[in-house]
Amino acid sequence: MAYLNKVMLIGNIGKDPTIGATPSGKKRVTFSLATSRRYRDNNGEQKEQTDWHSIVGWGKSADIFEQLGIHKGMTLYVEGTLTNRSWTDQTTGQKRYATEVNMDTFQLLTPRGQNGGNFQGGNSYSQSNNFSQASAPSYDAPAPEGVDDDLPF
Repeated sequence: MAYLNKVMLIGNIGKDPTIGATPSGKKRVTFSLATSRRYRDNNGEQKEQTDWHSIVGWGKSADIFEQLGIHKGMTLYVEGTLTNRSWTDQTTGQKRYATEVNMDTFQLLTPRGQNGGNFQGGNSYSQSNNFSQASAPSYDAPAPEGVDDDLPF
């Protein structure tokens, strides 16, 4: 049986990323990412729901975040895997839990000149590739075969 653990998010960074290292010296970047959706409730009123996601990146991701000066308010596309971890709180002795996105790839979506960005939007980075310039991903699917372009409306 095949398994899949993949997360894809587009959102705004909620606070400035924290760059640090583990006791073994592995570099790490952590930040929160806000994603929002709008919908109409049963009364027809428009509502907005915001979800917050904890993101963790390792190694070169942390270096690139530092080099580019990525900060609060910037829009980011993030791909990664969902991870869960638990630990015992040293002060209370209680078991604590966290769900995080372990970032594999990211792409800056904030256009040049917005939110103090000094880079060109569309930069993407993948753990398996070097930092590269790429255009923003396109989500327009081609029309299925056999669909007539002469629609009656």
